[in-house]
Amino acid sequence: MATTATMATMIKMLESLPEQVQERVMEHLREYIEEIKDEAKWNNSFAKSQNKLVAAAKQARKDVKNGKSEPMDLKKL
Repeated sequence: MATTATMATMIKMLESLPEQVQERVMEHLREYIEEIKDEAKWNNSFAKSQNKLVAAAKQARKDVKNGKSEPMDLKKL
């Protein structure tokens, strides 16, 4: 986490800008923070499902090896 001093410096820098620019910067920061939160959520979800994905891939390989699969018909998707 950023130190209090770092955050204070960022606030001072922001305050030195015209109000209209401050608003644009804040909107960009909000969007950026939301993107980071969303990315963290996806990373967490992916990490939780990793074992299931590995098991599904192993089962698919086994099915192909044992002739229990057929080529995918992309027209039916």
